[in-house]
Amino acid sequence: METLQKSTPKQIGQFVAEDFRTAAVFSKYKIDFCCNGNRFIEEACEKKGIDSTTLTQELEAVLNSTTDQSIDYKSWPIDLLVEYIEKKHHRYVAEKTPVIRQFLDKLCKVHGERHPELFKINELFTASTGELASHMKKEELILFPFIKRMVKAKLDNVAIQSPQFGTVESPIAMMMEEHDTEGERFREIAELTGNYTPPADACNTYKVTFAMLNEFEKDLHLHIHLENNILFSEAVKLEKQFD
Repeated sequence: METLQKSTPKQIGQFVAEDFRTAAVFSKYKIDFCCNGNRFIEEACEKKGIDSTTLTQELEAVLNSTTDQSIDYKSWPIDLLVEYIEKKHHRYVAEKTPVIRQFLDKLCKVHGERHPELFKINELFTASTGELASHMKKEELILFPFIKRMVKAKLDNVAIQSPQFGTVESPIAMMMEEHDTEGERFREIAELTGNYTPPADACNTYKVTFAMLNEFEKDLHLHIHLENNILFSEAVKLEKQFD
């Protein structure tokens, strides 16, 4: 576990260069990690009137967070999986979208003339995250509550009222189709970015943005896998038990 107070002082630009995820913290507090990355945290915080302890704690949380790839999601009750998807993946999309869009807008203004593909990348990401926001809302308001009701009914050994959408397979088919659309958009983004490889003249913001897009796509792949390959199929099986 990394504790920043006890480690050798690093400049802001070094934090971002070593772990791009820290860029979101500096961006949140409007601290420039790109052109003015050659400063220390205390100096930047003092200039902004920010409590350096708070910012340091947020950086530590980011640096010490890891993803356990060995989790056996298939063994989870599906109502727990629903909660996990909402709190982990839906929240991730909501939190990262405005940060990445801000960075992409900046890249288009500063580097768009030399790298016109940035405009298309920005267009694709904006369209994808707009659709994802609508997609997640439908899951949270319609599909997920019904799955939770099915789990409770099964535990209580009672019948469940048929939903307005007829069968759970109906909204699931729609969600899977929308997953395919966003997967295709990100395949195009990956192609336009050369699999998220920044160009030779890339500044720190450029590098961070591509790294964040790469992370976003990986999170989306896991998010879609959990729904398509585990949650949805288990929900269909559960519904059939009420026939």
